[in-house]
Amino acid sequence: MTVLNGWENFYVIVGSSAGALIGLQFVVITLIAAKPIVGNAHAAGAAFATPTIVHFGVVLLLSAIANAPWNGITTVAVFWGSLGLCGAVYVVIVALRMRVQSVYQPVFEDWLFHALLPFAAYTVLAVSTYVAHFHTRLALFLVGAAALLLLFIGIHNAWDAVTYHVFVRSGEEG
Repeated sequence: MTVLNGWENFYVIVGSSAGALIGLQFVVITLIAAKPIVGNAHAAGAAFATPTIVHFGVVLLLSAIANAPWNGITTVAVFWGSLGLCGAVYVVIVALRMRVQSVYQPVFEDWLFHALLPFAAYTVLAVSTYVAHFHTRLALFLVGAAALLLLFIGIHNAWDAVTYHVFVRSGEEG
């Protein structure tokens, strides 16, 4: 499809970055798993760790969708919209999990990077479905922006989780 021409390199870079970061996240989780589980840590993992993998996975899926040989924009736009709506619902669930877990008291930065920014990214993704029918080029930039935002959110959240475990949790054990 000619409308996606020129986006191949963007999605190869973004998608491969997301894939590599998923693998790295599994390595980090494996290393952290050796530490003893405290309190309601499973609930905190569902609120803070799992969404990072989900966001990276969505970026990887968006990259695969963008590189598939489609005949038109309509099918691609339906995928974008579906991912956007499902992602927005998932972020609401994550926000509820953040409120319920008792291991860690979220601060503004946590709400920003685990709820507000992901919700914005998924909303942009959902809106791009509608925009694609009138302004395909703009829709492609919206999807690219959502993918990049989710990638950077994942990077931030992964780094935040690692530094928390290294500096806070290891300090509590000593």
